[in-house]
This record gives sequence, C-alpha cells and structure tokens, in this order.
Amino acid sequence: MSWFRKTKNKPDGTVVKPQVESQAESTAESAAEKYKLERDTFYKHLNQAMESGERGVVLKLYIENFKRLNQIFGYDYCESLLEQILDFLRELTQKNVYHYIGVEFIIILDGYTQGQALYLAEDVAERFDRAWKVNGTDCLCSAQMGICSYPGHAETTDQMLKCLDLAVSKAGEGGPNQAVVFDTALYQQLLRRQTIAHYLKTALENDEVEIRYRPTLNAGTKVFVRAELYMRIFIKGLGLIGAGEFLPVAEDSGQIKAIQYYGLKQVCECISGLLKKGCEFESVALPISPVLLLQEDFPQEVKREMEEYGIPKGKLALEIQESALTTGYLNANVTLQTLKDLGVELILNEFGSGYSGISTILDLPVDTLKLERLFVWQLETNPKSRYIMEGLIRMARDLNLTIIAEGVETENQVTLLTEAGCNYQQGFYYSPTLEKQALLQILGTSLDDSIPLLSEEKQKMSQS
Repeated sequence: MSWFRKTKNKPDGTVVKPQVESQAESTAESAAEKYKLERDTFYKHLNQAMESGERGVVLKLYIENFKRLNQIFGYDYCESLLEQILDFLRELTQKNVYHYIGVEFIIILDGYTQGQALYLAEDVAERFDRAWKVNGTDCLCSAQMGICSYPGHAETTDQMLKCLDLAVSKAGEGGPNQAVVFDTALYQQLLRRQTIAHYLKTALENDEVEIRYRPTLNAGTKVFVRAELYMRIFIKGLGLIGAGEFLPVAEDSGQIKAIQYYGLKQVCECISGLLKKGCEFESVALPISPVLLLQEDFPQEVKREMEEYGIPKGKLALEIQESALTTGYLNANVTLQTLKDLGVELILNEFGSGYSGISTILDLPVDTLKLERLFVWQLETNPKSRYIMEGLIRMARDLNLTIIAEGVETENQVTLLTEAGCNYQQGFYYSPTLEKQALLQILGTSLDDSIPLLSEEKQKMSQS
C-alpha cells in the first residue's frame, strides 16, 4: 500500500451520484444509455489490456463531497464540473478516460509502471488541491484514487474493479486527495472479504449466525430498559466476525436483505417473549443497513413481522447510522416517515460525528439519538471532549429527543455522562452482550438484582 501525500483532515461527505427530480425522464434515459455505452467500452478495453500479457496500471478516481456540491450549486453546475474534470484528466494523461458511473472515473494506463502511475496521481491530487471554476464560480472538491497493476493480483475485469474499490476505500481513510496502491496487504483483505461473502451464503440456512443483545441501563432508575441486537458469526480460519465487518460484505454481495430480515424476525421474537413474560421495557432495537432504506418493500416487511408477532407501537426500534443520510436522503426520509407511522421507534446512531448537518437531523422523524462513542472514549483522555458531549446532550434534550451513550466502560465515564444528563447508558461497564435467554432475565430488572447474572456472563466472555 502506497501513500504519497501527507494525511489531511477527514472528508465530510460520501460520494453519490447527483439526483435531481426535475430532470426529464428522456434525459435520464439518455444518460443511462451513455453510461452503459461507456462501461461497455471500458470493459472491452480492460479485457484486451489484461489479456494482452503486457504490463499496465488501472487508476480509479472517486470524487468526494459531491452531494453537498450538488445541493449548493445545483445539477447543471455539477454536470459542468464533471465535464471539466474529465477534460483535465484526458489532457493530463493523453489516455482514454472513462466516466464509469456518477462521480467515478477510470483510466487504463497501458505500458505504465506503478511508480509512473503514482507520479500521475500526485499531479491529479495537486490539481484537486486548487479550486475549480465553473461559470465564474469557484468550488473545491476532493478525490480519492486507487491504483492496481496488471498482470498481478487481478485475473479478470471484475476482480480488477474489486481491487480498485478496496484501494479507493483505503485511500478515503487518509483524508482528501490521497492515492493507495493495491498491494499484498490489501489482497489479503480482499481474500478475507471473499471468504466472508462465501460463508454468508449458507450461514442462515445452517443457523450459524449468532444472535446476542446489548442491554441499555437507565442510570436514573438503575433499571435495564432497552436492548439492541448484535450479530456475529464464526468462520473457520478467521474466527469470530462481528456485524461491523460482515454486514458491509453482505451489502456488496447482495445478501444484506436476507441477513437483516433474519435479524428483524429475531428481534420481533425477542420482543414477543418479553411481552409474554410481562416484562416492563421500552424497546428492542435492530441496527439496519442504509441499503434497506432504499428498498420499497422494507416497510411492508416490518409491518408484516410486527403483525405476526403482535408487536405494539413503540416496542420495536430501528437504528440507522448518521453516515447513511449522506446518500439517498430523500428516499430514506420517505421510508423513515413510513416506519414512524407504523409505530417504529427510530434511533439515529453516530450523533455528533458530523456526517450530516443539524438541519438535516431536524427534518428527520427520529425519536432517539445515539451519542458518537468517540466522545465517550475521549472523556478519559481529553478534558475538552466533556464540553462537546454536554452540548450534544443538551441539544438532544432541548429537542425532546432521548439520547443514549454507547461504549461506556469506566466509572469516570458513568459519572460525567450522568452529571451531563445522559441517563441511557450502554457498555461493558454494565453488561457484555447477552444471549436472548439472559436478556429476558435482566431486562426490566434493576442493576443490583442483575449483578450475579452479569458477573457470570462477563466470566464466560473472558474464558471464551
């Protein structure tokens, strides 16, 4: 993996293809045909290059923060900007530059070495450090680049695209205008993702997805009143894989709906069991992928499961990442409102992370905010983080929204969060993740009464 520039601040948005509903259908169809022709030509060129046996490099460029530019300057401005970027890349490289899709450009650098490709990427990055001028108006946008040589790790065009995607994603971790070369380390990551994707195909059929729950304590009443589903799987040779790693793989491999609908059923079964037990609790949450918010049948599936298990309003919660709101915002908002009308509690995770503006949050039908865990962790090392955390908690309270702190692990964090008015707290300080039967025993129960069971569960975890 090769980094060629000093890391800068993190980017503030996720790349999306600009969407403007006012464009005529004929224009959209024409654009779709154009992209299809462009992709077909690219595939043909790349196939020929990789089969020739000659060396070369493929460079993929991915423009960031484009959604925000589209919101600020409008569709026509951004289309002109893309054309200007395309002209720049063609003039710089003297190669065919394929506007692959949306805000992605791919260049096949026949005969290039990896070093030459990196020098080229440096020139591209330097141009993106300066403003682009469209119709007399300046704007700044950043780009991430992935570089992969051939022949090498990729044997087919599809494998090449996967290598480039992984390199671009890695570049995004370093800040704006970075380039990463796909190398052996990234190849091992790709193999790991492929292994996970292959395993997921049969994991549900074989009942190999482990379901656990994270309980949440009301620090004011000292009673466990909420819980959140957590999934993990065990893969031979890889070990335990948490949802944070395998769900993105499921998204990329088209398996996310099956896995998340399975999780939805598990949560509804759990809620049904709690109700039959006569337990007093607020809700049980399922973290969901942003992909589901763009599925037209998702609200219907939620409604069907709620009716099948007799789930009353307010008991089922769905948790979404704040970062998900940077893509497909309009569609997501419509889906969220439909779910809200069904009586589903909506929880926004990563509150305070900066992925979306406060004005965006105000427009969403959310009930609960989950404090970005970074603020909780930094309470131990950075005194200034306390003031940020207190401000976010006060903001949530003023908006009549519930706020939950996750990742609570120390008594100091408990004290500072409680003093700031954040009563809902979740983390290993109180409880590890639990199987459903253990959750049924502690939800609705006081912390003092739950200590023997929780100590036993913590002991089990330390021995596993």
